Amino acid sequence: MAERDALELRLVQGDMADLSAFGDASFDLVVNGFSTLFVPDVGKVWRECRRVLVDRGVLIAAFMNPDEFVFDPDALDQRGEFVVRYPLPYVEHETLDAAALVARIAAEEMFHFSHTMEAQLGGMIDAGFVITGFYEDRRTEEDGNPIRFYMPSDFVARALAIDPGH
Repeated sequence: MAERDALELRLVQGDMADLSAFGDASFDLVVNGFSTLFVPDVGKVWRECRRVLVDRGVLIAAFMNPDEFVFDPDALDQRGEFVVRYPLPYVEHETLDAAALVARIAAEEMFHFSHTMEAQLGGMIDAGFVITGFYEDRRTEEDGNPIRFYMPSDFVARALAIDPGH
């Protein structure tokens, strides 16, 4: 699409909780997919998103339903059983035994973190956003996860960056 529409793209690799490569008020729109699943402190991400957005800029942020993380994934995947196993918010590296933790670190695999709705939406509000839209969706049938029959798995929020002077 960029080529078709003669758009110039610049890719920058970095940390979503440290957008110091970009100046204040550099963007009209920030889209953050399900990436907050991999950060321990989502508040830092929302503060950086607000900093780089112009006044009245838009944040579109997707995140997983934190309630999914209470269930034992093996019982769910192997037997379709909903076995409550983990407290929320979920911090994956705290659930692993020493050998599994060492193996994951050696393989340079990411760890998952759930975040409460207060941390997600409240964090956006605390960072200077006004929530202007909210959407939820369920897993697809092709996904095979039976959670889709009981609750939404995906949330998307639209938020407007508001200058505190307004």
